[in-house]
Amino acid sequence: MIEVTGLSKRYGTYLAVKDVSFHIDKGEVIGFLGPNGAGKSTIMNILTGYLSLTQGSVTIDGYNIAEYPEDAKRRIGYLPEIPPLYMDMKVREYLNFIYDLKKVKFPKKPHIDEILKLVKIDNVQNRLIKNLSKGYRQRVGFAQALVGNPDVLILDEPTVGLDPKQIIEIRNLIAKLGKNHTIILSSHILSEIQEICGRVIIINRGQIIADDTAENLSEKLSGDHSVVARIVCSEKEMIEALSTVRGVKTVTPLGRKEEGSFDFLIEPEDGFDIRGDVAARVAARGKTLLSLTGNNLSLEQIFLRLTEAADDEEVKRLLGTAEPDGQDDGDETQEDPSAETTDPAPVGEDASESVGEAPAEQEEV
Repeated sequence: MIEVTGLSKRYGTYLAVKDVSFHIDKGEVIGFLGPNGAGKSTIMNILTGYLSLTQGSVTIDGYNIAEYPEDAKRRIGYLPEIPPLYMDMKVREYLNFIYDLKKVKFPKKPHIDEILKLVKIDNVQNRLIKNLSKGYRQRVGFAQALVGNPDVLILDEPTVGLDPKQIIEIRNLIAKLGKNHTIILSSHILSEIQEICGRVIIINRGQIIADDTAENLSEKLSGDHSVVARIVCSEKEMIEALSTVRGVKTVTPLGRKEEGSFDFLIEPEDGFDIRGDVAARVAARGKTLLSLTGNNLSLEQIFLRLTEAADDEEVKRLLGTAEPDGQDDGDETQEDPSAETTDPAPVGEDASESVGEAPAEQEEV
């Protein structure tokens, strides 16, 4: 559905995006993450056709966005962080305007009615947008992205300004839409990304540093199969019992988290999956195992660990993808002075948005 190959973007002498490639299939819901100034918003704007690219190619449903921009854009619905609303229009009037702007072929009234109900703004369809709360304005922005039923949805902070109940509703809506649409989702709330997205792409310093599921990244970064066990027992007795389980390296008491039970962090020797043996030992001692969970890293911990790495080599070491000593993987992008003038910034484009510190509203995780 989306194919990005060798994508680079240069602003004068500054290379904001460096040889980025990734593929997204239809029906995938992807979390797109990056710290300020990483190039994330630049890539999202190139995907939508708002910015030109310097090198590489972007294909949406088989259409190269540089060669067939109208065909590619017709397949994209975009919700930027600040929704593109006309405040003096009424909600339905605005969606009718977007419908005409996109040259949608569906019957207008039924199509708009369906979208109003889907994002639950049918009760305010005749109100001026400027009189709506921030949460409702965000929903109107979501609605305009759905006009025309595009195959691809690019959502930048779709739950900003929503209350907890509305956030859950939008999450459920994104999950529902993900069954028939390709979705790229960016959000400050990394727990939200972890819950909604099947895969995450993390970009830093203009390059992709990780592209995998949160579970796989956690396993690569944690480097072991350590578990946390909650057991109804005597703490000292259970430490002694678990310490002699085959493959157990250390047992660390974590204290009483629940009345009548204790938690233990159990770390294995390299290569051992100790879960079965731990459960068997607890049962053999006649104790009750209330829970046994992997000591996995959260997406926030993964993000911070990777983006705070000193350089690309440290990232590769953390993920276990580093080349053996003495071998040059040749991945590092070199800046070609001859390319500096191949793609000047488009008229009206402020290069400062991608040089140095990017504006908070453009480049936030």
